[in-house]
Amino acid sequence: MAPEPHVQHVLHVWRHPKAIGAAGRCIGRTDLPVDPRKAKRLAHRIRCQARRQGLPHEVCSSPLRRAADVGRWLARWGWRHRIDASLAEIDFGAWDGLRWDEIGEAAVAEWCADFARYTGHGGESVSMLFERCTGWSDDASRASACCVVGHAGWITALRMLQEGCGAPDSASDWPLPLPLGSRLEIRLEPRAAATSVDQRQRMRSVALDVRAC
Repeated sequence: MAPEPHVQHVLHVWRHPKAIGAAGRCIGRTDLPVDPRKAKRLAHRIRCQARRQGLPHEVCSSPLRRAADVGRWLARWGWRHRIDASLAEIDFGAWDGLRWDEIGEAAVAEWCADFARYTGHGGESVSMLFERCTGWSDDASRASACCVVGHAGWITALRMLQEGCGAPDSASDWPLPLPLGSRLEIRLEPRAAATSVDQRQRMRSVALDVRAC
């Protein structure tokens, strides 16, 4: 009997629009608002892309307003909107919401010196973020969503995991973030089908739609 083919699941991952008041600040779990016009504009682009590709009218978002407000617009248009706390941005603890100059160069240098494991701010380490992303992608009930609205850190971690990379030890190895309001397609395979680094590296992002929102 021939083996069953591996089934890939394609995620259409969108980064939220620009939040109000984020400039110059360390923003993770801080729940900043977003311009309703920008949230509606991104929701419209998601709806159009779903129509072109025949995707289900279902979106999963972070609970933070800058992502969830996009899902709420889609819900007004008849979509199913699910909020999932696993999609939230990394928790920067006591740093969250502060200006970078308030945090100080010395503290940032400590973080960069132990980039993957640092928790001196009392929040999540980068390794903990990667563990959270792994748990989300392994959960078939959550990963069944085709359209996801999330955050730069979470999206970067998921993308690196699907390329066979773990949490980087050096801050210099952290990739540039997906631009605001942009889309990334990520192909997921069942974990059982990815038993080696070479196999995992084939599960990489295949498309990037970069248009400012």
